[in-house]
Amino acid sequence: MSHPVVNDSLTKPVNPVSEAPKTGSWASDLSALIKLRLSFLVVCTTLVGYLLGRGLDPISWGTLLITLAATALSASGASALNQWLEKKWDAKMRRTRDRPLPSGRMHSEDALLFGLLFSFLGVAAMAIFVNYLSAALTLATVVIYVGVYTPLKRVTELNTLVGAVPGALPPLIGWTAATGELTLGGWLLFAILFLWQMPHFLAIAWMYRDDYKDAGFVMLTGRDTTGAATGRQAVTYAFCLLLVSMLPTTVGLSGPWYFAGAFVLGAGFLAAAIGFALDRSEVRARQLFFASIIYLPLLLILLVSTPGSP
Repeated sequence: MSHPVVNDSLTKPVNPVSEAPKTGSWASDLSALIKLRLSFLVVCTTLVGYLLGRGLDPISWGTLLITLAATALSASGASALNQWLEKKWDAKMRRTRDRPLPSGRMHSEDALLFGLLFSFLGVAAMAIFVNYLSAALTLATVVIYVGVYTPLKRVTELNTLVGAVPGALPPLIGWTAATGELTLGGWLLFAILFLWQMPHFLAIAWMYRDDYKDAGFVMLTGRDTTGAATGRQAVTYAFCLLLVSMLPTTVGLSGPWYFAGAFVLGAGFLAAAIGFALDRSEVRARQLFFASIIYLPLLLILLVSTPGSP
């Protein structure tokens, strides 16, 4: 999930009464409601899963396009429903108070309609035109993200682990759309996305720890005042990611060049996590965040460009 980077203005007190909400066009508000950058990431990881699932077999372009469109619709719907549910909490956070719902630029009923419609169309298209397994995974992504992860954010700090599940399902959706079954290659893609999200989200949670606390979200950073536990977890997940990211070569999903590249990228990501663990400053957290958004696309490009020998 893509998040804005902290800037110096976020450390200054804001008077919500005197600060007028920003204006925005209908298109930009809809883009914010469906979290366009996040939805784009979801589509990209689904594409990777599909391409790797097909391997050297010819691509069924019709199936691929429908899979990507259905995934985009369901991701957009889930994001809209998430913001509809969190409207009053978003209004308490400096980085989210200008979203279309808390700012008052969009009616809650419209957001709910968009969320339900997009989610339904995404799951239905997957079931009708692709296969039931991919549709079930798509439905699970929406349900876990909206119905489990979203309310858990106000209950337990384990919400981050739960939220990483729907974030890791898109490449598995692409894999099942290509193969029609859940096999080891797809689960490896799921594991890579799952583990990547943890240092990524921990860096964000540390940068925005006061914002999350003020809004009533229960995060690890809320009780980890020194950041020591947050840093240890970031290192642990980055280390596990380094190991798991090299496994595609061992099962024939990718070639030796990928293995070498995955090691280099994983070592760099781990170094950023270690740097944050040793110095829990906002600068180090921001560096870890940037390392995460550089690491993932490079790794996925390596995966699809260095095919293995099935």
